[in-house]
Amino acid sequence: MGDKDIKQIMVDGYPVGIIGLDEAIEELSDRLKDAPDEEIEKELLERLMKRNYIPQSAKERYGKAFVREFKKALGMSVEEEGAASIDIKVLGPGCPQCDRLEQALMEVVAETGINAGIQHIRDVKEIARYGVMGTPALIINGDVKCVGRVPPKSQLIGWLKDAS
Repeated sequence: MGDKDIKQIMVDGYPVGIIGLDEAIEELSDRLKDAPDEEIEKELLERLMKRNYIPQSAKERYGKAFVREFKKALGMSVEEEGAASIDIKVLGPGCPQCDRLEQALMEVVAETGINAGIQHIRDVKEIARYGVMGTPALIINGDVKCVGRVPPKSQLIGWLKDAS
């Protein structure tokens, strides 16, 4: 599997890499070109969930994004998904704490339906540009919210609701 097997799409305003999307679209395009969206969504989800992690709570949103990409590939006009309204950055080299914070944020965004993009910055030089002295660090819309800890989900929800 090379980089060509991964396609970046927008799901809830967040860029997500999907393995095998182009291949699945190519295989299904003739058979499903006139099918209803629900059937296209079901087929693509079924195929792509085998090779990609798709949270159960976000399954419907991924399905809609897959249908959008399917239609674009067939040359149909579709409405593009806009960028996220909340910019979230997790700063950390990829330690268990940093990964836990990123995972908690993804769960909160999926559960609440808040339109946010999450970016995990792992490069030490890039992290230093933010002036934080510990990791993980959480930045929401340019404001440092916490450093050196993983806050509880209730606090994450509060910060994201305040930002939206």
